Amino acid sequence: MKAVIFDMDGTLVNNIPYHEKSWISFFNLNGINISPESFSAQNHGTIDEMITRFFGNELSDEKLKDLGQNKEQTYRDLYKNDLIEIAGLTAFLKDLKQKNIKIGLATMGDLPNIDFILDGLDIRNYFDKITGGHEVSKGKPDPEIFLKSVEKLKIKPEECLVFEDSLGGIQSALNASLKVVGVTTSHAEKELLDFGCIKAIDDFENVDFV
Repeated sequence: MKAVIFDMDGTLVNNIPYHEKSWISFFNLNGINISPESFSAQNHGTIDEMITRFFGNELSDEKLKDLGQNKEQTYRDLYKNDLIEIAGLTAFLKDLKQKNIKIGLATMGDLPNIDFILDGLDIRNYFDKITGGHEVSKGKPDPEIFLKSVEKLKIKPEECLVFEDSLGGIQSALNASLKVVGVTTSHAEKELLDFGCIKAIDDFENVDFV
């Protein structure tokens, strides 16, 4: 194993409920009423894809970006006082570094959200390469973001392991011919294994297979 690639939301931090709450709040402020269940079924892709999905494709580029950044600021305001890593994360990152394993980040989050998490947890220095949603045209489950991350790390897919929590993210990694370990923040262990993960973990404490 030469490299490990992490998703961010739901993998480094258990923040998915905060993203969902911020989307619902953002929609309400903009006159869109949607149930959490209906939103959950449509919650995938880049921030631009998400905004277009709910606001239509007639938006100007400027309006599209403004709406996306307003939503993400709503999320950061909601989560900033509760920001905490998944148990064992920093120790696991240190262990990977000691083993000379490259570390990548492949997240659909944009730069402000990446900065918010990595700097908030003080873990930026562990990551050799960072790939964000602003760098790809197609969101997960398309494999583009993982293919780009593998390319940046200069490794082969078979030399890499991915940690992911969402089914769309797992499918994205599988589509890039990568092995995936599921993190049970969003789905139960059995569901993750049935979906194609080689293992499922609750946190990063006592991870001994890398």
